[in-house]
Amino acid sequence: MIEIYLIRHGLAGQFGDFEDDSLRPLSDIGLKKTTKVAQRLKELGLQFDVILTSPYARSMETALILQSIGLSETVEIIDELKPAGDIEFIIEQLQSMRDRVQSVAIVGHEPDLSRLAAQLIFGQNCDNLVLKKAGVIGLSTPDDGDLTGQCQLFWLSPPRLLLG
Repeated sequence: MIEIYLIRHGLAGQFGDFEDDSLRPLSDIGLKKTTKVAQRLKELGLQFDVILTSPYARSMETALILQSIGLSETVEIIDELKPAGDIEFIIEQLQSMRDRVQSVAIVGHEPDLSRLAAQLIFGQNCDNLVLKKAGVIGLSTPDDGDLTGQCQLFWLSPPRLLLG
């Protein structure tokens, strides 16, 4: 079984202020709130074997904050975590990690992370789950078999619940 934590990047700079959206960084408020969320996750005893992240600046910054707080030593960039990325590829990656990791964080974008969660829980995309910036969705995988439609939701929280 793997625990999967889907973590949306923190609050970023204004859309449209950057010619290339992939370069849009976290805002000052985003940096502060994301750091506080990461610290709270650490206080709750979370530890990730690996953090998978979108290559976009705001996701990379979020992943590096998680790493700097001590939630994982390893950050891997996955191109398919870009906005409108390949959800099936991510599921295949998770499937292949089952025998070597117990906990993985995935840092990315909306609506992709919510759609990934829905695919893993319900076996189909739906727009019923919403992940706020710096929010967390926690899923547990079955011990064996296909992940699609077989995972269980154990955590869904907006950042305000973690900021206390």
